Amino acid sequence: MKYKYVEKRIPRIDARDKVTGKTLYSTDRYPEGMLRARVLRSALPHAKIIKLDVSKARELAGVEAVLTHEDVPGHNGFGIVTPNWPVLCVDRVKYRGDAIALVAAVDEETAEEALSLIEVEYEPLPIIDSPEESLSPDAPLIHEDGNILHTMDIPPKGDVEKGLAESEIVLEQTYKTQFMEHAYIETEGGVGVYNEDDGVVTIWCGSQYAFRDQLQIARSLDWEPEKIRVIGSPTGGAFGGKDEISVQIHLAMLAIYTKKPVRLHWSREESIVAGPKRHAMTASFRIGAGHDGVFRAIDVKVVANGGAYDTISGPVLNLALESSPGPYKYADSRFKGITAYTNNAMGGEFRGFGAPQVVFGVEQELDKLARKLQMDPIELRLLNAVEEGDISAIGHRLNTSAGIKETLVAAAATSLWKDRDEIKHKLSGENRYREYGIGVASEWHAVGMGVGIPDFSNIIIEIGEGGAITLRTGAIEMGQGNLTAYAQMLAEVLECDISAIDVIHGDTTACPDSGSVTASRSILVNGNAIIDGVSILKPILIKIASEKLGIPEDELEYGDGRVFSRNDSGIALTLADIADQAISSSRSLKVTGHAVIAISDKDFGDGLPHNYYTYITQIALVGVDTGTGEVEVIKVISIPEMGRAINIDGVEGQCEGSVVMGQGYTLYENIIVEKGEFKTTSFSTYILPTALDVPEHETIIVEKPEKTGPFGAKGVGEAPTVPIIPAIANAIYDAVGIRLEKLPITPEYVMEKLREG
Repeated sequence: MKYKYVEKRIPRIDARDKVTGKTLYSTDRYPEGMLRARVLRSALPHAKIIKLDVSKARELAGVEAVLTHEDVPGHNGFGIVTPNWPVLCVDRVKYRGDAIALVAAVDEETAEEALSLIEVEYEPLPIIDSPEESLSPDAPLIHEDGNILHTMDIPPKGDVEKGLAESEIVLEQTYKTQFMEHAYIETEGGVGVYNEDDGVVTIWCGSQYAFRDQLQIARSLDWEPEKIRVIGSPTGGAFGGKDEISVQIHLAMLAIYTKKPVRLHWSREESIVAGPKRHAMTASFRIGAGHDGVFRAIDVKVVANGGAYDTISGPVLNLALESSPGPYKYADSRFKGITAYTNNAMGGEFRGFGAPQVVFGVEQELDKLARKLQMDPIELRLLNAVEEGDISAIGHRLNTSAGIKETLVAAAATSLWKDRDEIKHKLSGENRYREYGIGVASEWHAVGMGVGIPDFSNIIIEIGEGGAITLRTGAIEMGQGNLTAYAQMLAEVLECDISAIDVIHGDTTACPDSGSVTASRSILVNGNAIIDGVSILKPILIKIASEKLGIPEDELEYGDGRVFSRNDSGIALTLADIADQAISSSRSLKVTGHAVIAISDKDFGDGLPHNYYTYITQIALVGVDTGTGEVEVIKVISIPEMGRAINIDGVEGQCEGSVVMGQGYTLYENIIVEKGEFKTTSFSTYILPTALDVPEHETIIVEKPEKTGPFGAKGVGEAPTVPIIPAIANAIYDAVGIRLEKLPITPEYVMEKLREG
């Protein structure tokens, strides 16, 4: 089927305002009389608070508020899953980012001076530096109920030990990954304003789910949610890091207390120390196969570093386990995981949601197996890849589109793969100090929240004077381009001009609850809600036109942005005509669309498993300097299957950005925390890829429309971040014959491995 807007390259509807600087982000707001806020954070990673004295700070001229835990009227805690992360610490700190007191003053300098006047006396406590230390029998307790944050054992499939014993080849290896920083350009920040007249506090902030922010603020204030307005758009980058509370509750407390506008904007160092990170994990694999290359058994154990509190560590571990076998069939499988509390960096939500840490390992093991069998790595994957209707490695039936084979076939057909030996030989001849390699890796990535977790969307469509169309959604735009895709889908199904559509988003007062912008779910669920809304709207349009034209409703039809007579298409009313007619008769053309994501046929608990997956294969060409260990990523091909692409430019943009993010995670980025102390607190020591490091990139979109998705779409936001990591590692092996079992793959690590031979 040919579409007018869907599956096209449509310019982003918010692009002009962003590139011209017209867009206002949360911390671009400077209301008259605004105060500046700062947060006093712990000086130690683990300690009792013996004394807290804020009297001197309160006496400083220009200080309007100094708040402590005693000023938290409701629940002193937040957290997406378990609200045990203190708003302000009471008698103990558990990591260096812990908040102890808030200050609001007339300017930044005064606020900073006030912080220095707050006296805190600590009694140091033992520091738990790793999950292994945390889980030891004699470890000091970080929480009263123990140091285990979460465990997950997916019900085993078959007999793993028997399957491994009967396998002709068994591979076994442990892989380690590091903490990773989100590194968004816009650090956490916002503005709070309290209106005494209506008793409403309004928070502008970088967010991924304004409605959950609203509920968490309400819980800590002990207020009705209706008295709290959160405006979470636009957001300058998030990648999962802004799905949790950062400044929201603190802003609300200070604005209400001072009755003045308050601005709180974290510094880069504060963002790195206090904000959540990609979990550091250790993943151990045992994989059994036959000489024919057929996978027989897989056994996976994952240990994750959750940090001091539980924000969303459980679901991250669960998805890591679900992702760990990849999109392949195994007769026997077992997946076990545990997340431990530590006094290190906070583990939280991050693009890929646990998958990068495990796919790094499993896809290298498959590369090893292919080489051991002297098989083409793509052929090995094709031999074992799942199809729709198969039983997955984790034991549930795949009832939605599964295009992993199509991505592998497309990968095998690329010249980068077909001509890889010639390409490497040519490059090696041009540079005698470098060796070149080409690697491949694949992944399946869950879409949606999973079984047992509410996964819904509500949207509002309203047609106003002159046929102006407004779409209202709680789904926040955080740089990924969703607003344009929503407008495309609405324009397609309503058969109207996309330029007539205005999208209002991320405001708890102006928009309905559309769920969190996370889990690569937004296109799927919001798209279906838009289609549902239009299905409700069209009969209303026909009814109004019937009254105006004097023609029975069953003789009218909606199409091409108008209602027309089936008997004479020249007799018609446009959307503008119908809207003006409705307004003149005091009627509203406003409907609410709703959608819920379908769930799997199994329920393993805690959101497992998922019903929808995006499938992707990526190929990487790298050069390795054998004298320095430096790795250059030269070219990447991303081949995603996300059902159907709503916006071609958007899919390519997601793939390009994901590749650079995955490249950074693989080669450079590392939040180093030793005994609870951060050694990397700025971008001078936390190394990010720059424009000079970005490889040539090609996206090949494979479409396999999903029957229950809007226009066949699923989602693509996270998947391209994942297999690029092992693809680079496999390419390094192809170049210089070394296996890398930990991230990041620094030049020093490469040289160490080269020396080992």
